[in-house]
Amino acid sequence: MLRYILQRMAQSVLVMLGVSLLIFYSLHLTGDPAAVMMPPGSSQQEIDNFRHSMGFDRSLTWQYWHYLNNVLHGNLGDSLRYSQPVTELIAQRVPATLLLAITALGWSTLVGLLLGIISALYQNSIWDLLSRLLAFSGQAVPVFWLGLLLIILFSLNLRWLPSSGYGTASQLVMPAVSLGAYYMSAIARLIRSSLIDVLQQDYIRTARAKGLSRWRIVVRHGLRNALIPVITVQGMYFASLLGGALVTEIIFAWPGIGRLAVQAIQNRDFPLVQAIVLLAALVFVGINLVIDLLYVVLNPRIRL
Repeated sequence: MLRYILQRMAQSVLVMLGVSLLIFYSLHLTGDPAAVMMPPGSSQQEIDNFRHSMGFDRSLTWQYWHYLNNVLHGNLGDSLRYSQPVTELIAQRVPATLLLAITALGWSTLVGLLLGIISALYQNSIWDLLSRLLAFSGQAVPVFWLGLLLIILFSLNLRWLPSSGYGTASQLVMPAVSLGAYYMSAIARLIRSSLIDVLQQDYIRTARAKGLSRWRIVVRHGLRNALIPVITVQGMYFASLLGGALVTEIIFAWPGIGRLAVQAIQNRDFPLVQAIVLLAALVFVGINLVIDLLYVVLNPRIRL
């Protein structure tokens, strides 16, 4: 087990090195990065001074090693727009994105599991039909359209919830519902198909022959194995949410990572954009590693 963990960690390090290379060299794909990052109308002398201060007049190999050394020491550079370390800017936005991601994933997982279990246990019944209809509706409606509908209904017409902002529970409801609707539908459909397949296995028939109750068979034997593909999907969803829920954060003026990334692109703040992309890649790699370890917990046969 320790050997497997070390192998996966080594692979993760190699992936992050590859991502850092792509992030670094993407800045030079557009030509002179100094000319791109400086405001329009800057003089040639200002561009030359900026190029020298950023080290863009050195070789690409030196620039990459300098960039990698700074990253390893936690220095991701300074924001050109805000004139402060990008780590501070990102740290200010992480709590908002983390709160939104956990809330959206939490309610979507609970509702998706419930709908998927009901649909699997009562196949071809009215409950199965209603569960699948709700699941298909969540995936059919785009996130931005659902967000706008929620604002029109609950904020403009009923005046129950604020249309934007951050800091209170009422301001969290609509962004979390809008963001989690798609994931709820995907989880419900995945649980249904996976649980139907698991309930047809031989060990489930053995459990029934022993006289175990239906719900005990489902929860203790069926659901545990059916959750393995769901864990994979959930991990990827959570990583994408932490990477920045762009549309939702923009619609509801939510001060998270996604909105910060859009603002950084609009402001040509490339050090900030690079830092956000690197953070998103780190989250994906880290969650992938955690998912692989959770497989062993859910299904001990994977250890073989």
